[in-house]
Amino acid sequence: MTNIQFLEVDPEDQPLVKKHFPNAILIEEALNDEALIGTCKDAEVISAFIYTKFPKEVLENLPKLKLLCTRSVGYNHIDLDVCKAKGITVCNVPDYGSHVIAEHVFALLLSQLRHIQKADESVEKGKFDYHGLRGMSLRGKTIGILGTGKIGRKVAEIAHGFGMRILAYDRCRTKELEDHCGVQYATLDQIFEESDILSLHLVSNEQTYHVINDVALHRMKKGVILVNTARGELIDTQALIAALKGGKIGYALLDVLEHEKNIEENTELIGFENVVTTPHIAFYADDSVLNMYTDAFESINQWQRGETPVHIIKPKNIVCDLPAIDHTKKD
Repeated sequence: MTNIQFLEVDPEDQPLVKKHFPNAILIEEALNDEALIGTCKDAEVISAFIYTKFPKEVLENLPKLKLLCTRSVGYNHIDLDVCKAKGITVCNVPDYGSHVIAEHVFALLLSQLRHIQKADESVEKGKFDYHGLRGMSLRGKTIGILGTGKIGRKVAEIAHGFGMRILAYDRCRTKELEDHCGVQYATLDQIFEESDILSLHLVSNEQTYHVINDVALHRMKKGVILVNTARGELIDTQALIAALKGGKIGYALLDVLEHEKNIEENTELIGFENVVTTPHIAFYADDSVLNMYTDAFESINQWQRGETPVHIIKPKNIVCDLPAIDHTKKD
């Protein structure tokens, strides 16, 4: 019998896992390196989420591991080179729910721009009066989308439905967005200078680290609305705080923070009245979570049948020859 272990399984999801793999070992929390080695030393198959890391030091101490399934799109928490050297098959979930993250972008926008919470509180206090609650329409506004991968594309499609003008930055153009949604690919400078709303959908790497910095914020319109449902490291927290203090930012709507594992470091940022934070829940919807598990189940079942899992991680064959982000550019 294959030793299968599922990590980071919320209690409400455990019956689903047990239904498909009755003998699997289920662990609710993420594990640090030492606990992971101790708990999973006999595991042949491990399925985890993004908070359990699989660096070289861990992988070299999991001698029986043959299949590693991350229930996420990203896989930078796994050392793929070591897995390849050890013959460990690694699978991910290519698109568990890009639409739910895109929907969260507009949930954040609409709830704030139409003052939903304030209006509800006012009515609950017995004041059924629209005065002081004038909102902002999305139609005709310019949205800048940084990154037009799966999620950024969905944001563009929804923005098109709202009748927005759409600017986008990516090293790879998606022709369908240009042809069907009127997306205009532009330079970062143009996007910063012309956007009423800026939505971030870039991967986190050395090139995109702090792409939203003091220089970028200086170029933006006064009252710009910044939405980040991607990675906290894309924004220089101290630069954002300075811009908030200076009145540059209309709203900062953040589902991710630069210091998520040390929330105290974000105390000043989240204390601003026009900063709205949600605890990394953009991905967390009914069908997206289900897709995470069913894709992992499929990979495990295919591997057990001796097949190559369809969701095995392979190098991408994409030509991206548009200009890269230049952090050295100044006014």
